[in-house]
Amino acid sequence: MSVPKERPTARVLAMLELLQDRPGISGGDLARRLGVSERTVRRYAAQLVDLGIPVTAERGRYGGYWLPPAFRLPPLALTDGEAAAVVLGLLGGSPHGLPHSTAESALAKINRVLPEAVADRVTALRDTFASAPPAAQAAAPDPRTALDLATAARDRRRVRITYQSWRGETSARDLDPYGLVLHGGRWYVTGLDSRRSAIRVFRVDRVRSVQPAADPRAAPPPPGHDPAAHLGEALGEVAGRHRVRVLLHTTLDQVARRVPPAAATLVQTAEGILLDTRAERFDTMAGYLAGLGCPLTVHYPDELRDALARLSDRLASWAARTREP
Repeated sequence: MSVPKERPTARVLAMLELLQDRPGISGGDLARRLGVSERTVRRYAAQLVDLGIPVTAERGRYGGYWLPPAFRLPPLALTDGEAAAVVLGLLGGSPHGLPHSTAESALAKINRVLPEAVADRVTALRDTFASAPPAAQAAAPDPRTALDLATAARDRRRVRITYQSWRGETSARDLDPYGLVLHGGRWYVTGLDSRRSAIRVFRVDRVRSVQPAADPRAAPPPPGHDPAAHLGEALGEVAGRHRVRVLLHTTLDQVARRVPPAAATLVQTAEGILLDTRAERFDTMAGYLAGLGCPLTVHYPDELRDALARLSDRLASWAARTREP
């Protein structure tokens, strides 16, 4: 556990958590885990005592810091329905952009302070819950990055972000964030992009850093701006009139490198990767699929199968050409 030194209150709470998880932990271990001196650990212990938490310290080679065995934090005042809502949110978030370890840790902490009857029902919900994976391979954003962007959006502050595109190119820009949206297992942030002077959408897991901008004043969003609706429109820009479904006989990793998340939905199956998208022109889609460089089976429509056949004939005729003497 590592707690930033500029947040003493967070370190005091982290010390309380360590005392609950590891009774008898030494002052040296606490100091290393919290990133402070042993003298500061003693001060934190005194602060917990002042708050009515009965921390005791035993000196000597086998000494350490303790809480009474029967000590428990006051129960969290949640009804059955409220507890279920929190737990469902955490469980549902695990396959859709929230790291599994983070959800498990949060659930354990919540369960520890719930009344016994409610905690038992929450445990039953957790143990019997199952969720299908999202359509696309989820990528969990850095929690601090998401918090920084959300706070900037709420406070209407401009930030400087470093962003890595799906091609692997890294760039820096000022962003006036307007909101975060979860869609298809991925987190997105919408906002005014200084490089384009337009409202754009960025994947939060590709934001490599967030820093205050030189000028923190952010432009307000347009009247009635809806981040979720804007994301839908942005993703819809790659859509066309015709639905397309193709089975790609390759691995998900190989396809994900070539197909942007906004361009198609990818689902792992026993036979290969099922690609769902839309196309405006079948000849353009045929060329795009051929460029992926893997065997494929067209599920529908027949027009795409015909377009691939025509493309194959054209390529074969071009390959048969010989240079005239």
